[in-house]
Amino acid sequence: MTKSESAVKCDSMKLLHSYHKNPSVKLRNQLVKIHQGLVRKIASNLSYQCDEPYEDLEQVGYFGLISAIERFNPHQGYAFSSFAVPYIRGEILHFLRDRSTLLKIPRRWQELYKKGQNIYQELTLSLNRPVKDTEVATKLNIHLHEWQECKLAFQNRKAISLDALQCNSSDNQLTLADIIPCPRSILQQQQEEERLQLQGAMNMLDEKPRKAVELVLVNNYTRQDAAKQIGTSSMTVTRYLHKGLQELITYLHPQADSKAVSA
Repeated sequence: MTKSESAVKCDSMKLLHSYHKNPSVKLRNQLVKIHQGLVRKIASNLSYQCDEPYEDLEQVGYFGLISAIERFNPHQGYAFSSFAVPYIRGEILHFLRDRSTLLKIPRRWQELYKKGQNIYQELTLSLNRPVKDTEVATKLNIHLHEWQECKLAFQNRKAISLDALQCNSSDNQLTLADIIPCPRSILQQQQEEERLQLQGAMNMLDEKPRKAVELVLVNNYTRQDAAKQIGTSSMTVTRYLHKGLQELITYLHPQADSKAVSA
């Protein structure tokens, strides 16, 4: 990593911490600008697998980047780029699935489209200007609406190959089928995010309340055994648990009313 790249990464993390603490449109726009290269790279890779313009994919990708910025927790200890890629790619793939339509093209339209393309080329050369759909339809002796429907069918006929490589390196090969979200993978991702959020909140606890929560609630220690590990009494462990759980609720649900938690 160059000195410049290291500085950008450092600035990005500072902004992510600031945004997580006090979100604002200004900070969000700064983060979008810093990470726009990530969106462009993903949009460029996917643009080779579909008929949609690269510019449209890039614009959609920014929605995914913004979602990632809003959901990222810098205290969880992993790189923002790794967190953001599934959001950016997922947003673009969702857009492509909505736009693509698998059609069986009628033979009549196949013939019309082929003739229409030939007419389009001939008129372009003879008229020396862009050809109108009405002119092509007239030459084909069909209604304008039918020619436009025929063109639209051919524009939407091409599907993205599920075997198309989205990441091809010596260490990692991913196809489109590998990264298309399914209900199970979405649920797994949500569970992983929740686990990371919980872990991040646990790391923010003071040492002894954190140990009490980990030993009793995670590792199923009795309070007596946990007291021996921490070097205190069972009564104190109970107080640590009470304090730790209250703080976890505050970190994970900052908008919720403070409630007493029975340990």
